[in-house]
Amino acid sequence: MREILREINPTARLQVATDGAEAMDFLQYQGRYLVAPRPHVILLDLNLPKLHGREVLARVKANPQSRAIPVFVLTSSEEECDVESSSQLMANSYLRKPGNLDEWEQMVISLNNFWLTQVKLPQREHAALPS
Repeated sequence: MREILREINPTARLQVATDGAEAMDFLQYQGRYLVAPRPHVILLDLNLPKLHGREVLARVKANPQSRAIPVFVLTSSEEECDVESSSQLMANSYLRKPGNLDEWEQMVISLNNFWLTQVKLPQREHAALPS
């Protein structure tokens, strides 16, 4: 994903958290993320270690400082309960991880063309999110 995005949109910055706890540190400007940029969008895997993706989604959408950030669940799960719970937690969309490189490229291009190029999102200074 990083390579595809870098090729089609060199100005886009992709920040990667390796688990749900790190994602929340990033979003709450804690630890090494004190001066992290505010994300324009969040791509969220449900199956994260330490803190499940549903809990990250719930915290993001429950907080007034972050609820406006579009969150796209990007996961391998096709379980209807995951789709339903993501929707109830206010995910902006539910995307199944593509099975091959061509499909990945098309998905990244589509996300970039719409969410990173066409959509006008509010620009806010970051403020620490309550835990």
